[in-house]
Amino acid sequence: MEGIDRAEALQPETALRAETALRADALRADALRAETVPVNADATPSEPSPSEPSEEEDLGRILTVPNLITLVRLACIPVFLWLLFGAHRQTAAAILLAVLGATDWVDGHVARRFHQVSTLGKVLDPVADRILVGTSVIAIIVYGAVPVWFGVATVAREAAVSVAVLVLASLGAKRIDVLWVGKAGTFALMFSYPAFLLGHGTAHWQTPIRDIAWVTGLIGLVLAWIAAGSYIPVARQALAEGRHAAETPDRAGPEVTR
Repeated sequence: MEGIDRAEALQPETALRAETALRADALRADALRAETVPVNADATPSEPSPSEPSEEEDLGRILTVPNLITLVRLACIPVFLWLLFGAHRQTAAAILLAVLGATDWVDGHVARRFHQVSTLGKVLDPVADRILVGTSVIAIIVYGAVPVWFGVATVAREAAVSVAVLVLASLGAKRIDVLWVGKAGTFALMFSYPAFLLGHGTAHWQTPIRDIAWVTGLIGLVLAWIAAGSYIPVARQALAEGRHAAETPDRAGPEVTR
């Protein structure tokens, strides 16, 4: 009887311990389920990590390799003028100008290849090209290596395109892609002017170089003016699309650039 009484006395204590153990197991199971619940697909995406730069931060970068290349090309313009008028090194000036023209595509290629496109680069690259073309053409005209009419026709085309770009940008036009005929004309002109400079003289070897300069120069000038005329309908469409996008900002998608 005494053993039975002790067993009956221990039953409530044993039941309490069992209930406490069950509750602890249930809490552990709930905690485990909370850790393994998948994220809701409709949930708002998390913010990007501070260590990963956003697209806006990428476009706002200044110290990039393409921008450095563009600055080096700009810094070579005074060197070209010094070689031509200061040191009287006509051949060296022509070679430097040819290198600067041939490397016109390098900064843009590096920017796209290594994802270093920046807002500054989009502005600096075409400005550097315009300064290079204008300075070299005027310098070669002054040096007497190219006829005045040919140089004026080249500078007038560059000035007209530059003014048109500024006006369209101020009116809110959409970005215009460069036409292939314009690229071909610019390449031919950037080849012809160093050739004009190198072929300026009375030596026998300079005569064929001067002839090549005339052929490529005339072709490039014609293509450049054809491209200028071809931009007129493209500019009208870009202006209309830009104004339409400005009037409907909620439906306007992000601008796609090169």
